[in-house]
Amino acid sequence: MNDEQLGRPQEAARPGEPVNTSGESRVDVAAPSAARRAEADPDASVQVAAASVLDPSRNDEEPELAEWWQDDAMPWKQKPTRSDIACLAWLGGLGVFSMLLLPLRAWLMGAPDRIPLLVALTGSRTGTAMLGAVVRTGEYSVSWDIGGHLIAISWIWPMVAAVIMSCKFDWIYWWAGKLWGRGMIEVWAGKSERARKRYDRLERWAGKVGWLAFIVAYLPVPLPLMAVVFVLAGASGMRLRRFLVLDIVVCTAWTIAFGVVGYLVGSPITFVLNIYSRVANYVTIGLVVVVVGWSIYSSVKRARATAASNTVAA
Repeated sequence: MNDEQLGRPQEAARPGEPVNTSGESRVDVAAPSAARRAEADPDASVQVAAASVLDPSRNDEEPELAEWWQDDAMPWKQKPTRSDIACLAWLGGLGVFSMLLLPLRAWLMGAPDRIPLLVALTGSRTGTAMLGAVVRTGEYSVSWDIGGHLIAISWIWPMVAAVIMSCKFDWIYWWAGKLWGRGMIEVWAGKSERARKRYDRLERWAGKVGWLAFIVAYLPVPLPLMAVVFVLAGASGMRLRRFLVLDIVVCTAWTIAFGVVGYLVGSPITFVLNIYSRVANYVTIGLVVVVVGWSIYSSVKRARATAASNTVAA
């Protein structure tokens, strides 16, 4: 018996759906519902539930793990290129090189006849002042035996070598500024609010004085003036050629100035050198212990941090 015979109105046809005129019950066979699939296959719901438990990604997407280069301790803000990796490697090598030079500096300062070698190998401005004092007191004596002939080496050559060695790696800081802007300064500041304020003051000062900051950068003050000035030079778009010319000119001027000051002071500096020479070997040994101990401590700290991050990720 159909709907007309029972006196029930027929359902109105939906738009785009053919009208049922046969009077027979209409069945939607295009997309069976989950309930009908469950009725047809009682095990289907069990299989779906089991799959959801075994593979949680069916319900919730797994959070993406941060890549190593997204660490806040990195100076870049995007995926690093080969240039980024190379510059960071140069900066790391520069730090290691500076640490290794500490014991050598201490040993070379232990005797007046080693001062020219100190100046030539390290470009030390303090050593340049000592060299001037040694020349003034007549204690400077450097000669090479070449083919049986003793050739005296003028004090000018250690000064020339000092200029080269003093600014040999300055371009790396310029490169870091060109690649990452002030990103390297943020890395140096770290999470210390005090350090961040100090670097911000240095940055504002360097921005005001411009290229004149190169002159002040070589002053022996307990502030990272030189590194900040060179990084900002690269970040401001200064060309490498102009940077190198400024750096070499200013470095040469300061090297001569320190040498002149040492020459004018003279004997008081050599007197201090003679006193230091008595403990120079002990200072050298102490610095070697500090450098080795710091390297071991840093390695252990990094290993623990890596292990902790792996545990959290797991």
